[in-house]
Amino acid sequence: MPKRILEGLVVSDKGDKTVVVKVERTVLHPRLKKTVRVSKRYHAHDEANDFKAGEKIRIIECAPKSKLKTWEVLPREAN
Repeated sequence: MPKRILEGLVVSDKGDKTVVVKVERTVLHPRLKKTVRVSKRYHAHDEANDFKAGEKIRIIECAPKSKLKTWEVLPREAN
């Protein structure tokens, strides 16, 4: 099965080797039939602490690295 790749905005870089990425997507509301934005926050592994809050990055699925981290940041040249 291919690994998922998501694109989002770094909202926090406070943790060591960890960034929190907010990924937004649009969904059709089941009753109102209106398009609404839904967001979710993912903890991603950033080995070199390269990325800072406010940057747009891509993350890829990986094996669990900790209780919350199951995503890795793709390197800058891949972004």
